[in-house]
This record gives sequence, C-alpha cells and structure tokens, in this order.
Amino acid sequence: MLTRADQTVPDSLEVLDHIAPLGLRHLGFKDVGVPPAVLGQLAARIRETGATSYMEVVSTSPEAALRSARVARDIGIDRLLGGTQVGETLDILAGSATTYNPFPGRPVGHPTKLGGSPADVEADCRRFRERGCAGVDLLAYRATEADPLELVRAARRGVGDGYLLVAGSVTTAAQIRALREAGADAFTIGSAAFDGSFSPRKGLLRTQLQDILDACL
Repeated sequence: MLTRADQTVPDSLEVLDHIAPLGLRHLGFKDVGVPPAVLGQLAARIRETGATSYMEVVSTSPEAALRSARVARDIGIDRLLGGTQVGETLDILAGSATTYNPFPGRPVGHPTKLGGSPADVEADCRRFRERGCAGVDLLAYRATEADPLELVRAARRGVGDGYLLVAGSVTTAAQIRALREAGADAFTIGSAAFDGSFSPRKGLLRTQLQDILDACL
C-alpha cells in the first residue's frame, strides 16, 4: 500500500516510479491523504503496470465513505476495501467491475481500531458474502477485544471461499507466516515498509519491499 499512518503518501506517484523495478502485482492506497484527482492518477498508473488495484476506505463518516465508494467506481479500482455501509456501497458499485470487501467487526476511529469478538466477525463475514461481497477486509492486528489470529480463523469460516484480506499493523515476517497458516489470502503493508521497520537494518524502500515479498514465499 502506498500509505503511511493510514493515509496515502503525498508523493505516491513518485513512489510508484521508484518501486516499478520490483514488478509488484498488487498495489493500493487509502481514500484519504491526497485529492481524488491524484487517486485517479494512481489507479491509472497501477492499471498500466497490469497490477490489481486496491483502495481502502478509512473515512470515518458514512457520507465520506460513500463518496469514496463513488470515487473507486469512477476511477476503476479493482478491489474496494473497508467501510461499513455495505448495502449502500454495493448499490454504488452495481454494474461496475469493482468488487467490495468491507470491514467485519466494529471498526472505530482513524487510525482505525477493531472491536468485536470472533463470533461477531464470523457472523459479519457470512452475512456480507450472502449480500454479494467478494470477501472482507479484516483489521486483525488492530483488534482491541480479541486475539488477532482467532479473528482470522473466524473470518475464514465465515467468508468461505471469499477473499480474506488482513489489513493494518502487519510489520514482521512472523506475522505474515501466521496469517497464511490461519487462512488469510492476502495482507496489506505500508508503514512498515516506509519507516523501515520491517527490516530495521536496511534503509531503502525497495529493499524493504523485496524482503516483504521474500517473506511471502
């Protein structure tokens, strides 16, 4: 994710150029931090690389979140993540190629924290799939009331064969391995790459990202 501290980084277009040699196949950003026009440029540039594009909604008001869903539809995002207005968002995306993966549980604030039990998350995931969502965007490592991996396992049960993405506060190779074992399909990472904390002894963004890719093998 071209994001740090839950916001799209202001030089995200330049960052795309910098990391292009890595050939990343999944690239995304938040709905906040840069104007909608820049979000559109990012989506177009990601599309040109052939990568799957993601936009995560972290806006805290329902009105702003739905505006972001319209932006995602209009700029051709492949996978819209986050938000909690599931019915309204699905209506906005109807007829487009953008799939939707909302937050299960009780997300609050910005940077977002996640309340709710494994049972809550499992029930939400099952309900979202029944309504037509492609999967979910689970803030497992932002949990305030449950063990993160228990939430991942609960989400896997609820989402079935849907797309289970874990977002937020993934910072280590051990977490990546644990997420895979618990049943996650994907994860997002941004701040840990930009601030160099994934590989603390290394200083280049491209090196951080390469180490993250290696941890996925």
